[in-house]
Amino acid sequence: MEEEKTKIKPAAKRAGMFVKAKKKTAVARGVIKKGSGYIKVNKMNVNVFAQGYVRQLVLDPIKLAGDAAKEFDIEVTVQGSGFMSRAFAVRSCIAKALVKAKGKKLKELYTGYDRHLLVDDVRRVENKKPLGRKARGKKQKSKR
Repeated sequence: MEEEKTKIKPAAKRAGMFVKAKKKTAVARGVIKKGSGYIKVNKMNVNVFAQGYVRQLVLDPIKLAGDAAKEFDIEVTVQGSGFMSRAFAVRSCIAKALVKAKGKKLKELYTGYDRHLLVDDVRRVENKKPLGRKARGKKQKSKR
């Protein structure tokens, strides 16, 4: 009898909608579901994750959404790259999650404010080439 009670719930009931965002090598994966409006990044409150203007940058999609964001809980896991790329990836992930949950009005609002909220940055670091220290930098030639 007790074994039946401890069954794992199906994934559809347990979890919400999944989203992913990238910036350089930072990858943010998020889950959005109905709730009370909390946002966690790497199991920390979003205010602990980022400080100063970076926090304002991360919270842009929430401020733009207004009361619509208070209906959902968002959990984001981010890894790779530096703190600024992580912040941009988290920001994009939160915006994509809210658009997925709420719909077209938010999409138009975010696109008008900043297109990078919904579109990933595809630029990557260029590979190092032979005879140089970096991708483009080469040894200087001396004529004398």
